[in-house]
Amino acid sequence: MRKTILIVLVCILCTPLFAQISYDEINSSKLNSVRKLKIKLPKNYDPSSELKYPVIIVFDGDYLFEPIAGQVDFQTYFDDMPSSIIIGIVQGSERRYDGFCDEITGLPKESGLRFHDFVADELIPYIDGKFNTSKFRVAVGHDLMGNFINSYLFKEEPVFNAYVCISPDLSGSVKDYLGKRLEFFKDDIFYYMATSDKDLPYIRDAVLNTNTQISGVQNQYLTYYFDDFKNDSHYTLVNSAIAKSFDKIFELYKPLREKELEEKVLTYEGTLDKYLVDRYERIEDLFGIKKPITEEEFEKVVKVAEQRNDLESLEKIGKLAKKLNPESLLGTYYLAQYSEKIGKTKKAKKLYESALTLNDVNHINRDLIFSKIDELAVVDTDTEKEAEDDEEN
Repeated sequence: MRKTILIVLVCILCTPLFAQISYDEINSSKLNSVRKLKIKLPKNYDPSSELKYPVIIVFDGDYLFEPIAGQVDFQTYFDDMPSSIIIGIVQGSERRYDGFCDEITGLPKESGLRFHDFVADELIPYIDGKFNTSKFRVAVGHDLMGNFINSYLFKEEPVFNAYVCISPDLSGSVKDYLGKRLEFFKDDIFYYMATSDKDLPYIRDAVLNTNTQISGVQNQYLTYYFDDFKNDSHYTLVNSAIAKSFDKIFELYKPLREKELEEKVLTYEGTLDKYLVDRYERIEDLFGIKKPITEEEFEKVVKVAEQRNDLESLEKIGKLAKKLNPESLLGTYYLAQYSEKIGKTKKAKKLYESALTLNDVNHINRDLIFSKIDELAVVDTDTEKEAEDDEEN
């Protein structure tokens, strides 16, 4: 039943897909020709906005572009990855020339080198100049082009931050040096590779050997993922690989979920406001986009603070929420909770009262706030009566 619902949802999401795709041409001096591009911009893209978007460059854009565009629509719908600008390179009959590599080194030469330079020196600057792009770029290639995109790893300043190599036809000494090259990166790099038990045998063997090599790399800046699918052919594994690769590459971007809360937040050494700040600063540093902390995430972290009996975190989360969104009652409500828990009932009552003058939050019931105020008013009255009785005695 769940699978059926997902299929229907994918169909709904992808229905307007073709209407959203535009086409462009770029005149290349490197190739001495005009190249066609397929382009899909994020929904509600506004060129005058300051919002920036990661760029996904799709090699083999003739047939890979649409599956990738559909998957991006699907994953952004659930906020599992950021909205992105997708650029498909239409290669057609030029594909073999574009992917031409030296048999010994496995690196581009002649027509392949010209295509390599076209992407790095002409296409990327063209896209950056035309659209609101962030600094995060993903390269996706299958088969011949799955091998070709590895060549960008060997540039002094790599063009891409993430590489999705789907059943790559690894050739030459590149496959022997990939692991060694990935050892030396000092900035975050994502590398994904996939094959299947029914892949082309010569491709599968090379991929498995390369996986063994890369798996042994010790580099804190490298995030490596590998999938060995079952019962998929060289072609049917493509959709699974696209979904899995984006899911892994953009894992940090996802909203806080139970696994992270249990494994990282609950055990975090320090106040939990710092965990949130560090997490979202890393998202901005990595993807070049500023993502706000949601009300739901504040609520989840507050629950963890309660689980830890961590009143200091509760106070600091309240201050952080109030700083980030002073018009919302969220931060003031948490500060009221903190004051109540440490016994400052008068301050807590005033904070609850002031929270009622601010904007609503979905998961905080105003009736609960009113009941809190009434309870604290009774506590204040009882305290004053006790003080009077003490004075009389």
